[in-house]
Amino acid sequence: MSDRKIVISPSILAADYGNLESEIKKVVDAGAEYIHIDVMDGHFVPNISIGVPVVQSIRRVTDAVFDCHLMISNPIDYVDAFIKAGADLISFHVESNSDISETIKKITSAGKKAALVVKPGTPINVVFPFLRDISMVLIMTVEPGFGGQSFISGMLPKITELRQEIERQGLQVDIQVDGGVDNETAVLCKNAGANILVAGSYIFKSPDTKEAIDILKS
Repeated sequence: MSDRKIVISPSILAADYGNLESEIKKVVDAGAEYIHIDVMDGHFVPNISIGVPVVQSIRRVTDAVFDCHLMISNPIDYVDAFIKAGADLISFHVESNSDISETIKKITSAGKKAALVVKPGTPINVVFPFLRDISMVLIMTVEPGFGGQSFISGMLPKITELRQEIERQGLQVDIQVDGGVDNETAVLCKNAGANILVAGSYIFKSPDTKEAIDILKS
């Protein structure tokens, strides 16, 4: 899997919210191509994070790809608002209430990239029928809703199964992993077939941001 370009998407859930602009610029200057934005509604997951106004305000400070992960019950209702705020890629859960095909269509018809997300307990084959219509699949390697959790190694076979199916269908679909990604688990994820790594604490709490990102990429 080493020939696949590795993209780093730092999760601002772990950033210092009092200095969000400088935190974002810091990781982008250090080589991060994406910014991972966790949107939680307090209903789909038992936590509340940021929403449309924050996305809109940070859009002005960087040209990085905004990778918005909607952990919300009815994502289709918020697609337009997040696109207008500056989202480039919108991922939503197969476990949400919104019709999967309709939500994908709403995102892609606006010229943005759509991605599906699966929780640890969801079998990966639920995304197989939709692979031709999306740009990425996000495999959660922790339970969604809270930062700083430990990586669930039992998710690695799911990554491999998905990569094999993408290749069987002859597609160019990215596999993103989110949850407990650090210098050790990143290697496991890449070897299994993932090529976009979300990392929060490992990057934002590191004394050397560039070194942390370089390690994840290599």
